[in-house]
Amino acid sequence: MYELYPKPRKRQKFPVLDELVLTILSQNTSDVNSTAAFETLQEKFPTWDKVANAKEKDVIAAIRHGGLADQKGPRIQAILKEIYADRGKYDLAHVRRMPMEKGLEYLLHFKGVGMKTASCVMLFSCGKPAFPVDTHILRVSQRLGIVGSKDNADNATDTYMKHTDPKDRFKFHIDIIFFGREICHPRNPECEKCKLRRVCLYYKSNKK
Repeated sequence: MYELYPKPRKRQKFPVLDELVLTILSQNTSDVNSTAAFETLQEKFPTWDKVANAKEKDVIAAIRHGGLADQKGPRIQAILKEIYADRGKYDLAHVRRMPMEKGLEYLLHFKGVGMKTASCVMLFSCGKPAFPVDTHILRVSQRLGIVGSKDNADNATDTYMKHTDPKDRFKFHIDIIFFGREICHPRNPECEKCKLRRVCLYYKSNKK
């Protein structure tokens, strides 16, 4: 994978709470849609206090084009209110000072936050060596035989956490996602262009 993408790819670093909300919005939708929903939410409600205390229907309307707005809107508002009740402010900067495992545990206690979402926050905003596994990474990992065909995202996360160098996880995570989008598509993967096909179980079973 390093030979395919030798140059590190950059990603904007957000405050912890912003990253959490953005990642919730990204669940089961594209980056384009989730980013647009996040930007609209910020335009409509300039502060997290305004988001938390807005009418539910108005928050849902603001993020509608991001997908699953009826679930994500109330979820975001509930998390914001819980943070304020616990911290007295809408801020999660303290998570950056936590050891990674403690940070993951803290984020996972919020309803609607799973391991992928918590790991994204720890990796992208906190700079911790977490390894989020999305649908692209799981698909590529199963096809290459890194994990079993019936393993889920949590199984894949455990595998990558055990067998990757912490300093390489950010780049490796991003590289696999781009590889899944550019070559190893869900349907009709471009195996003939793939430099990994010689070690790919999917290629050996379906294409060769």
